[in-house]
Amino acid sequence: MHERFRLATVAAVLAAVTLLGIPLLFFAVQVTQRAALTALQYRTSRTAGLIDEALDVGLDVTPSAVGQYVEGGPGDLPAQAIITLPPDDRVVRVGPRITGATRSVFAVSPEGVKVELIVSWWALQGTSLPAVGLVLLTSAVAIAAGAWVANRQANRLAEPLVYLAAGAQQLGAGRVRPTLESSGIEEIDLVAEELSRSADRMARRLAAEREFAADASHQLRTPLTALSIRLEEIEVMTDQEDVREEARISLEQIERLTATISELLGRTSRDPAETIEALQLSEITSQQEDEWMPAFAAEQRELKVDVPSELWVLATPGALSQVIATLLENSLKHGGGTTRLCARQASGGVAVEVSDDGPGVSDDIAPHVFERHVTSGGGTGLGLALARDLAAHDSGRLELSQRRPAVFTLFLRSVPAVRLPSEIVSV
Repeated sequence: MHERFRLATVAAVLAAVTLLGIPLLFFAVQVTQRAALTALQYRTSRTAGLIDEALDVGLDVTPSAVGQYVEGGPGDLPAQAIITLPPDDRVVRVGPRITGATRSVFAVSPEGVKVELIVSWWALQGTSLPAVGLVLLTSAVAIAAGAWVANRQANRLAEPLVYLAAGAQQLGAGRVRPTLESSGIEEIDLVAEELSRSADRMARRLAAEREFAADASHQLRTPLTALSIRLEEIEVMTDQEDVREEARISLEQIERLTATISELLGRTSRDPAETIEALQLSEITSQQEDEWMPAFAAEQRELKVDVPSELWVLATPGALSQVIATLLENSLKHGGGTTRLCARQASGGVAVEVSDDGPGVSDDIAPHVFERHVTSGGGTGLGLALARDLAAHDSGRLELSQRRPAVFTLFLRSVPAVRLPSEIVSV
């Protein structure tokens, strides 16, 4: 915008200077040439009158005698004089011979002396050069002044817009009260005021959401804590090994649920990068295998996990566990046959795939499968939407890579490999 405004203003100045300068230049040329011809006519009349006076007193008119009458003053054009004397029309020529294009003026005295002064046409045009130079100089000054004003005005308009864009960027980045100063330009100040009002509304709404999240977290933690205590008591008091195992798995699920609640609450006030850490993927998938194996066995289905131990990813532990758990639960409810959880090295990261032998995802639901409240039945339709958000929170990506049979792929950032020098390795 800055450059466009400056160029538009300079173009307007150029147009104005052109429209006014050309007629002014033409007028200046006409005035200066007319003044030069007027001066030349005065010289001709004065010469004829002086020769009349010389003839009255009986002086002989010769070129050397009348040369002083023909010569002009300083700055006058050099001219050739052709004098015709009465009564025999004798011609006397005075001054340098003028060749090429010429311009001449005539004068006749009362005694019949005819005087013709001839000047060069180019010399006559040369009298306009100072006026032409003055007009061109004035035009150049006007253009320079217009460019300076255009640049100053462009800066005056662009600076508040830059600050306004920075305020909008701060608002988009989560700073709900950006610093916006008055620019003195009514239209821009109106936008800034509306942006400030939007920021205030967003601040109030965000505060209400955080308050609700804090209340919900508090209300959930209390029964979860009580449930954990009861499960710990059951684990200590029972002598049955399978009951202890179920109690232990339930405690792990409660701990993960508590961590997830804390994480979701902290997302509103933390930088996403603060919770991301390097994780061994096989540890997360092993925990999920232990938790979901009984559920798959109860449905007489098989869960196969194939995750190499050398795969490390950058993610949030609770969020990653929640995403994988959501995919396994989705396969258990809507899939069929054997469910496979595997991982492989992909371009620029790690790909985690969850697939089964079920009917897959219908063509009607597939384009909207990650939208909220979209489900094929038997669910709330929030699980996959939340899983996608959690994956994006860790700079990952969750996709439906195949519809029938269904294959969901979670792309995660891998931990960069560190290669040590051979000298250090040998030591």
